[in-house]
Amino acid sequence: SSWFVPTEVEEREDGTPARVVSHFGPGMDAIATPTAWDPPRRFAAESQDLGPNAPPIATEWIVEARSGGTCVVRVVHSLFASSDDWDNQLESFESGWPWFFRILRLYLTHFPGQRCSAFRAMGFAPEPESEAWDALTGPLGLAGVTVGQRWNASTGSPPFAGLVERTGEGGHPHGLLLQLDEPVPGIVSLFAHNMGGQVCLVIDFYLYGDRAAAAVARHEPSWHAWMKERFPSAGDASCVT
Repeated sequence: SSWFVPTEVEEREDGTPARVVSHFGPGMDAIATPTAWDPPRRFAAESQDLGPNAPPIATEWIVEARSGGTCVVRVVHSLFASSDDWDNQLESFESGWPWFFRILRLYLTHFPGQRCSAFRAMGFAPEPESEAWDALTGPLGLAGVTVGQRWNASTGSPPFAGLVERTGEGGHPHGLLLQLDEPVPGIVSLFAHNMGGQVCLVIDFYLYGDRAAAAVARHEPSWHAWMKERFPSAGDASCVT
């Protein structure tokens, strides 16, 4: 994906999608079965993302053209259950989309049509979330940065530099979006959120252009090592955005 998580689409012989696999992290694949396919206007699928004993989630994507060369993108989640036990899980799904839509807007503004090479580095830390966020952003030189500020990574982290595009806000204060200049043009998303009694910390890299794949091959191992050193993953913890 050019703006979401690394995603693979398995196609039938006629070119229609048979299965969509989204990689949220080690052992955290989300598998969806398409139920509608009408590009570029509509896509729908069902998945068991809440677990084997949970009701399926139906997701529908709709893209509607507007005047002035713009589009409206809608994502609708539907969960059919006999009780409200799963409502909080559905709310968790929905709360993550605004952040990814901001990444989509950056992609369409600065890198439209360019192929993307992406990877995700993640780890876990004890609560509270604010302290975990400081432990992530401090060593990177990102603590306290403001929108529009130019920034270079601190010594001791893998090299990257760029412009601060957005900081966290509202109910999700612990997030940053960066537009990269180095090592290649791209977008970086950092965020922290509580998950199962601990804090999930994620850095998503979206690199664009002819040098992107080589940059991922060169820098991805360093970022995984950097995160693992500071935030070792705990057991079978899951972090789904």
